Amino acid sequence: MIDTPEKLTGAESVVWDLSALYNGVDDPTIEVDMSKIEAMGDAFAAQYKGKVNELDPDELLNAVRTLEDMYDLSGRLGAFASLMYASNTADPKNGALVQKVNEFNARFGQKLVFFDLEWNHAADEYVAHILADPLLSNYHHSLESERRYKPYQLTEAEEQLLMEKDVTGRSAWARFFTQLTSSIRFDYDGHKLTQTEVLTKLYEPDREIRHKAADSLTAGLREYAMQLTYISNVLAADKFANDKRRGYATWISSRNLANKAPDTVVDAMVSAITANYDIVAQHYDLKRILLDLDELTEYDRYAPLPIKESDKFYTWQEAREIVLNAFYAFSPQMGEIAQRFFDENWIHAALSPGKRGGAFANPVTPNLHPYIFVNFTGRAKDVGTLAHELGHGIHMYLSAEQTLMNYYTPLTTAEMASVFAEMVVFTDLMGREDDPEARLAMLAEKIEDTFSTVFRQTAMNRFEDAFHNARRDLGELTSQQIGEMWLTTQRAMFGESVTLREEYSHWWSYIPHFISTPGYVYAYSFGELLVLALFNVYQERGAAFVPQYLEVLRAGGSDYPDKILAKVGVDLNDPAFWNKGLAAIRELVAQEEALAREVYPGKFA
Repeated sequence: MIDTPEKLTGAESVVWDLSALYNGVDDPTIEVDMSKIEAMGDAFAAQYKGKVNELDPDELLNAVRTLEDMYDLSGRLGAFASLMYASNTADPKNGALVQKVNEFNARFGQKLVFFDLEWNHAADEYVAHILADPLLSNYHHSLESERRYKPYQLTEAEEQLLMEKDVTGRSAWARFFTQLTSSIRFDYDGHKLTQTEVLTKLYEPDREIRHKAADSLTAGLREYAMQLTYISNVLAADKFANDKRRGYATWISSRNLANKAPDTVVDAMVSAITANYDIVAQHYDLKRILLDLDELTEYDRYAPLPIKESDKFYTWQEAREIVLNAFYAFSPQMGEIAQRFFDENWIHAALSPGKRGGAFANPVTPNLHPYIFVNFTGRAKDVGTLAHELGHGIHMYLSAEQTLMNYYTPLTTAEMASVFAEMVVFTDLMGREDDPEARLAMLAEKIEDTFSTVFRQTAMNRFEDAFHNARRDLGELTSQQIGEMWLTTQRAMFGESVTLREEYSHWWSYIPHFISTPGYVYAYSFGELLVLALFNVYQERGAAFVPQYLEVLRAGGSDYPDKILAKVGVDLNDPAFWNKGLAAIRELVAQEEALAREVYPGKFA
C-alpha cells in the first residue's frame, strides 16, 4: 500500500487529456495509422531510393514534405505510447503498446534510412546548388546540418540492423530501468513509499525525517544494486560498441553533435564551472551556520531554513496562480499560452501508483500541442518545476511555427527556455516580497535550485565521464567502483562544506538521464548559465527584450544555437562567456550572506 500525502494539494485529479492523440491503448485508429505510415514508407522508398542525389529542388522539396507527413503521424504514435506509459508503468497494456510502437518505428525507420545516407553522400557541388534554391529556404538548415553525420554513418544494411537490434537492446533496457525504479517501494516507518514520496521528505524541516528518508532511499537502492548496476554496465558497453563502430572520438562526442555544441564550447563551460566550485562551499558553509549544525550531511542539503516561508506548502491552485501571474507580467502572450496547458488539460500532475518519477515536457509534433508531466507534492520546489516544464511547453508551442524538420531543438537551448521561465517566476515573487526574512528564504531556495542546475549537473557530467571511460578501459564495473566515482565527483563539488556518507554512494543509480540519454546532464548547466546572461540583457533592455526573446523561442531548431542567440547579443563561442553566468551566481551568494547577516546578526558574532 502506498502512503498518501499528509496534505491534499488539489492536484490529485490533474491528469492530461490525450484524446487529441488517441482514445486509449485499444483505439483501433492506432492500427489504421500504423498501416497508413507503412504504406507511405513503401511508396516513398519506391519513388526515391537510389535517386536522392539526382532530385531537382522541387522534387527534393516534395520528398522532404512527405517525410514530414510520415514523421508527424509516427510522432503522434510515439508520443501517445510514451505518455501513457509514463503515467502508469505498471499497466501491462501500456508496456505492450510502447514495445509495439518501438518495434514498428524500427521497421519504419529501416525503410527510410536510405534517404539520409544518400543525401549525405551526395557531392558537395550538387548540395550547394540545391540548397541555394529559394524553394528549399525553410529546409536549408535541417538539410545542411544533417551532413555533419556523414563521417559517422555506416552502410544501409548496418544502419538497419542497429535500428532493429535497438528495440531489444538499448530501448528494452531503458524501459526495464523505468519499470524497475517506478516499482521500487521504499520502507519508511512501516509505510511503502514511491521514489517521489521518499525524495520529497528530504525537504522536511525535521532533521530526523530527512535522515530516515535518506536511509530509506539508500536501503531501497542497495536492495536493487545488482539490477541497476547491471543495466548501467550493459548500456555503457552498448554505447561504446556503437561509438567505436561509428568512429566517435569520445563517449560524449555524439551528444555534442546532437546538441550542435562544439567540443571546445562544452569543454570551456565544464572547465569554468569546476573552477568555481568554491561558490558551492560558500553557500553551504552559510547554511550550516543558519541551521545551527556542526556538520551538514547529504540529507541536510535541501533542508529549509528555520525561518518563515522556508517550508511553505502550496496547493495546485496557488502554484498555478504564481506561475501564471509571473508569465503574464513578463509577456501576455507567454501567460496565455501557459494558461492553455491548465485549461485544456495538457498537464499530468497527480501522484499515482506506477507513475514514473521526475518531470518532463513532450513536444509531439508542430501540428499538435505539447504535454507536461510533473509529480506535484506541494513543495516550493514543485512550483519551480512546474514553471520549468511550462517553459519547455511554451518553447515547443512557439516552435510549432516552424516546419517539423526545424521544430525540435537541441537539449542545450531547450533547457534555456525552461530555466528562463523559472527565473521569471522567481524574480516576480522576489519583487512582491518586502520581508527580509522571507526574502532570505526565497533567495536561499533559488540559489540551491541554481546549484542543482549548474554545479550538480556538471558534477554528474564528471561522474558520467569517469564511468564511461572506466567502463571502456576496465570492462564491467562493480556497484562499489561506480559508487566511488560518484562520491569522488560529488565531493569535488561540495569540498569540505557537506559530508557525504558512504551510504550516498548508491544514489547515482536512480537517475534516469544516465540511462535514457547519456551525456544529457550538461545541457542543464548550459541552459542555466545562458539564462543568467540573457536575464541580464532583459534587465538592461526591459520590455524591448521580450519580443526578441520570443523570437528566439519561435526559431526552434531552424539554425545553430550560436547563430540564433547572436540575435539577442549572446556569443556562445566566447570561452569567457560562461564566467558571466558564474559571476551572477557568485553575486547571488554574496547577497544571501549579506541578507543573512542583516536578519540574524547574532549568528555571526
